[in-house]
Amino acid sequence: MSRSTRERIIDESLRLFAERGYSATSVAEIEAASGLSPGAGGLYRHFKSKYEVLAAAINEHAARTRSQVAGSLAELSAMESSADLEERLSLVCRAGLAKVREESELTRVFFRDLSQFPELVAVVRDGLLQPMFDAIVTWFRAQPEYRDVEIDWWGIATVLGGAVVHYRLFQETVGELAGHADKEQFVTAWVRLAVGLLPTPAPAVS
Repeated sequence: MSRSTRERIIDESLRLFAERGYSATSVAEIEAASGLSPGAGGLYRHFKSKYEVLAAAINEHAARTRSQVAGSLAELSAMESSADLEERLSLVCRAGLAKVREESELTRVFFRDLSQFPELVAVVRDGLLQPMFDAIVTWFRAQPEYRDVEIDWWGIATVLGGAVVHYRLFQETVGELAGHADKEQFVTAWVRLAVGLLPTPAPAVS
């Protein structure tokens, strides 16, 4: 399915912002990358300014994230009885890693440029990150193995969700984690920590 001109402008602008920075990217460059005549004002038929393009990109990514999270929760819920706990946990972790990786361009823009736009930082926090953390809490509470566990699930979501986010952020900003753990090692460790939340059976009385 071909993209509309508006979609091309949003996608290409985010790519250029990630590669060069917001301030270093001109409207003419966005137009050229989007298949429009550079400098002819084609961008302004869809957006009032370069800032409006950036804001639209972030808001659309946030809307897409909410939809993706809802879909992922539905898929994971459907397999609850057909997979063991460790397999389900692995899928949750991998889904989170894939989502953060999908947002790699936005991540670079966030760290390079968004400090000057606090209103857009709020969109990233509330529209992209919060739905992911909410989903972790919702998912854990729905699993039969954890239903009787008395635990601060928001605290757990902060730790487990934060680990997923930071694994990808380190890759984007530093290149790799200081511990040199690859993706499979990370998933295995994440699952082991989550399994450790299960209540320990009381010792048998002799």
